[in-house]
Amino acid sequence: MIVNASTLSQIFINLKTTFNKAFEAAPSFWDKVAMLVPSGTATNDYKWLSNFPRMKKWIGDKQVKALAAFGYTITNDDWEATVEVDRNHIEDDQLGIYAPQAQMAGHSAKQLPDEIVADLVNGVFVNKCFDGQYMCDVDHPVTAADGTVTSVSNKGAVALSAATQAAAIASLGAARTAMKKFKDDEGRPLNITPNVLLVPPALEDIANILANNDKLDDGKPNPYKGTITVVCDARLTSDTAWFLLDTTKPVKPFIYQERKKPVFVQQVDPQADDVFMRKKFKFGAAAREAGGYGFWQLIYGSTGA
Repeated sequence: MIVNASTLSQIFINLKTTFNKAFEAAPSFWDKVAMLVPSGTATNDYKWLSNFPRMKKWIGDKQVKALAAFGYTITNDDWEATVEVDRNHIEDDQLGIYAPQAQMAGHSAKQLPDEIVADLVNGVFVNKCFDGQYMCDVDHPVTAADGTVTSVSNKGAVALSAATQAAAIASLGAARTAMKKFKDDEGRPLNITPNVLLVPPALEDIANILANNDKLDDGKPNPYKGTITVVCDARLTSDTAWFLLDTTKPVKPFIYQERKKPVFVQQVDPQADDVFMRKKFKFGAAAREAGGYGFWQLIYGSTGA
């Protein structure tokens, strides 16, 4: 095959088509537990998360809430996946070896948000959210209307269980109760609605029993059937940790921040250094994205240990 501008253009159009098809076909879970926040700058400020806004009766002057003194920012990262195409392979009509690589680049680009969100989930016990505490912690400070500060926990240590009704109530039931009792800084319930049970593969069967079965392993009725949807992801690194989420609100427990969507990129200029000196063309994917934590009130995490 003669290597010229027309040939190169057609080659990379075909590779881009392969990339895009694989991108569209790849499965993804992030949007089940996280919200998309478009980003127009290098860093986004989420100080507004310090307020859980709710309507209240208007009596006299409006009560304007000030943003908390602490800040919470998320800075976009650069991401890439690059493949080299040897000019000899073009000349020798051996381009078939690059189609699978274009497919994998597209598949990986589609699942980048999953990777980002899974890392966030894995870090909830050690990474801080907007209030300066770990995302799942035992002492989130909540200020009441009278100015007193109390510590609220959204962290547990009970293993997820469907062995008995008592064990289910002590694990999933306790998490549901804790979340439903969360209040705002005026003492009003936040109306948290736990609806997603996020688990690793090691807990998927137990989670599905709790979500779908009429009875638990001890033969007693399952009070949680139909109340939750199970989301399982193999990227969750702990075999014992499990997470109950409320994803019914506009703000989700996790933030997927997108500055630039994954796109197909290529280097085909014959005068480029890699092409001229090393006879290497390049193609792949590039993106600018990041992740962070939303309201801690929308998640309960248990180490399961």
